[in-house]
Amino acid sequence: MDVRKLRLFDTWSTHSSEDRDEYEKDYARLIQSPAFRRLQGKSQVFGAGTGDYYRTRLTHSLEVSQISRELAKRLRRQYPFLANNEHPGLTLEPEVVEIAALAHDLGHPPFGHKGEEVLNRLLTREHGLPYEGNAQNFRILMFLEKRAGSGSGLDLTAAVLLGINKYPFPLGDTGHLKGVYPTEWEGISYLRDIWGMPEGKATIEAQLMDLCDDIAYSTHDLEDGIRAGKIQMNRSFFEDEWLENHVIQEILDDPGNGHLGWETIDLRQTVRRVLDEFLREWEAVYADCGGESSRARREIKARWVGKFAQGVGIVDDPAGGWKKVTFVRDGATDWKLLRTMEILKKLAWVTLIKDFRVQRLQKRSEIMLERLWDSFKEPQAGRLILPPDWIESYERQKANWPWERMVADYIAGMTDAYAEKVYAELFASRTGSIYERD
Repeated sequence: MDVRKLRLFDTWSTHSSEDRDEYEKDYARLIQSPAFRRLQGKSQVFGAGTGDYYRTRLTHSLEVSQISRELAKRLRRQYPFLANNEHPGLTLEPEVVEIAALAHDLGHPPFGHKGEEVLNRLLTREHGLPYEGNAQNFRILMFLEKRAGSGSGLDLTAAVLLGINKYPFPLGDTGHLKGVYPTEWEGISYLRDIWGMPEGKATIEAQLMDLCDDIAYSTHDLEDGIRAGKIQMNRSFFEDEWLENHVIQEILDDPGNGHLGWETIDLRQTVRRVLDEFLREWEAVYADCGGESSRARREIKARWVGKFAQGVGIVDDPAGGWKKVTFVRDGATDWKLLRTMEILKKLAWVTLIKDFRVQRLQKRSEIMLERLWDSFKEPQAGRLILPPDWIESYERQKANWPWERMVADYIAGMTDAYAEKVYAELFASRTGSIYERD
């Protein structure tokens, strides 16, 4: 038995062509799923529908998948052990990484990170339940999505499920802020045990996908920010002490990047170096492009993606006797490049997410989600205004599916536009027709 192609719930009733590879089936199941299509209507940074230029969750996922697949091919040539099947978690197949990258953001609700924050706050405060985007990925893939012949989600292969699982922990009383809900962790843990995965370690494929997500985030969001005029490519903007101070503060306030060893370096000097380097590169690119901003934006993005991609490698992880996908220089972790990427991510966060207009949009989103939640959270009232198929699913599964989790699933699956539509139906004076199909 090939444990990498094992499916948790596959049965004889599954209707799929036998002349396709298992990963080809996974790819088809994913891109033809409603959850994948909805990514086109979910915010990346700017609200979906803000303009025809800016990235959505869908275009972001496609870009991450392209970077992931190309890097997987290069790493397989560079590190022969990856193709030797020494261990199912130390194998790297480009198709698997590509599919994992396409699926990595399915669990994000409407309105970007603000939506995730609001749902988590409401569920935690009122019911002691977490909401977390990575965990919601597995709820969608392993339960909520439906396909012909199966009532168990998309039933993807073990390699793809574990390739998405960049936080291999159960959520709950474990102290981890990111991971997998207990209901889905049972299946993920079962697969990890069959594979013999070390506790707390992600597969090589999951690590690569995660790093490529960071590469895309730290470069593509900056391109959008330059296009929107939020990042002004001139010296007065980049040399403003306000920008430097806020990037530093975001680094200090983020508990998730403490492993980068900021305390061992001169943080202010490092931030200033990266900001100066980014601006100098822009000035050179802008001149090479004859002063054409559109070309310059695409070129500087491509150069930084290339710079980060060329630095990706694999080193031994002495802490757990495993392998680690990271930036590598001279056979060791390249901490300088890792910090550079983190600083560029914080530059995007400070200039885009912290912009007061984006904050206004997020406040509006918060109000809408809170009022939608209040409308649906009581079962007696919610049953009258939720779609019938959701009520039917709840009735079948209510022994292991509490009402409040179902409501969170429903809201989380909305696109930005659909959330606004439902909000308008409930709270605006008049909109559309009652005969519109949901």
